[in-house]
Amino acid sequence: MNIKKGDTIKILVGKDRGKTGKVISVDVKAGKVSLEGLNLYKKHVKPKTQGQKGEVVSIARPMDISNVAIVCSNCNKQTRVGFRMDGDKKVRYCAKCKGAI
Repeated sequence: MNIKKGDTIKILVGKDRGKTGKVISVDVKAGKVSLEGLNLYKKHVKPKTQGQKGEVVSIARPMDISNVAIVCSNCNKQTRVGFRMDGDKKVRYCAKCKGAI
C-alpha cells in the first residue's frame, strides 16, 4: 500500500475532483481511504432523547484508493511512489523529484 495515514493526497475523479486533503484512515483489505473534510455525505440522525431535535450530519465516506494520487511534500505535485533502501530502512520516494516522502 503506497498511501498511509497522514499523507496529503489529491482526488482524481468524482464531485471533489482536483481537491487535496489529508488521509484520516486507510482500509487495506477493502482498498479504501477516508479524507478529512472531503467526499462528504449527509446522514439524518434521529433524536436520542425526548425533547432533543433530529439533525443532519455530514460524514466523510471512504473512496477507492485508485481514485486518489499522493502529493509530494517537496515538489507539491501529484506523483507515484517508489521504494528504495536507505541503509536498513525502506523509504518511500517521489517518482518526479526523487525526494523522500
